[in-house]
This record gives sequence, structure tokens and C-alpha cells, in this order.
Amino acid sequence: MSEPLVKQADEVSLIVFACEAGMGSSLMGTNQLKKLIKKANLDIAVQHSPVGQIPPGVDVIVVHRSLSNQAHSAAPDAVVVPFTMFFNDPAVKQLVATLKAGEPVVSVY
Repeated sequence: MSEPLVKQADEVSLIVFACEAGMGSSLMGTNQLKKLIKKANLDIAVQHSPVGQIPPGVDVIVVHRSLSNQAHSAAPDAVVVPFTMFFNDPAVKQLVATLKAGEPVVSVY
């Protein structure tokens, strides 16, 4: 088993909320994450993307647990934060809290 990937909070400038097809619930999840990032006064861009089209330069990928391995394969240098619920998932809230506190973000997939 390899060591978990870690990004320092000040290294995170792009978060991608990835999904399987790029529509529906995940788009609403993206908007919720954008609001949380804005409310936390963080200068971090949030984009929505299908897991197979994750853009280069991504620092953190927020993705449904079932797509974690695929997200890691698409962007091996990005921290993967899996979630199970599209709305109000504790993993998403914890990510924002971690970044706001200036603590490192660790891959948990």
C-alpha cells in the first residue's frame, strides 16, 4: 500500500467536483461546495467535471466513493476526497474546514 497523498492548504488552488456523466446531482454538489468555499473566504476555484475529463493542474478531487480509483488514475498527483452523499456530506464539509484551518489535505480513497 502506498503512502497517502498530502497537499498543504496553501497549495490548493483548484478543486474539481467530479462525477460519472457530468450532470444532475453532482452539479448541485459542485454549487454547494462553491458556496462553502466562498463562505469560508478561501481563494480556491471549484470546477465540475466528468471523472474521465478531469483538467490538468487539479489539486483536490471531490468524487463519489465508487469513482475514487478512476479519479486517482485520471489525476495521480491530486488528493482524492470521496463522498457518499451528494448533499451535506461530512467529507465535503470536513475538506472546507481543513482548508480554512490551514491544515494539510490527505487523500482518503
